[in-house]
Amino acid sequence: MIGQVDGVVGRDDTMFKGLRTVIYHAEDLESARRWYAQVVGKEPYFSEAYYVGFNVGGFELGLDPDIAGLSRGNNPVAYWGVADAEASHARLLQLGAKEDRPVHDVGGGIRVASVKDPFGNVVGIIENPHFKLEP
Repeated sequence: MIGQVDGVVGRDDTMFKGLRTVIYHAEDLESARRWYAQVVGKEPYFSEAYYVGFNVGGFELGLDPDIAGLSRGNNPVAYWGVADAEASHARLLQLGAKEDRPVHDVGGGIRVASVKDPFGNVVGIIENPHFKLEP
């Protein structure tokens, strides 16, 4: 929305523009790169010793080998949109993820689940028939 913010006319008054990047931490970056390439179905667009980045539907899934100061599995959870929560959850488990929370309905036909990737990160999935990306 364009309007007046703090006396400045024409400036966009929304601070958050939308999700851009979710970063998962994994000491073994090469194993994480291979695992996530299977999960997202393609190789990363950026891959260096200090960071790996995948483009997932216009959003970035990043892998960072620096785990200093982190406690595994006790961080915010990002939920990746999926068409079928049951099938996606089953595939993640087949690829070696561990169950965190099973698929369940949270109301309005929205179904969510989460798994722990092989590196200790919690990865959420969401099947939400009501969500549409804004242009």
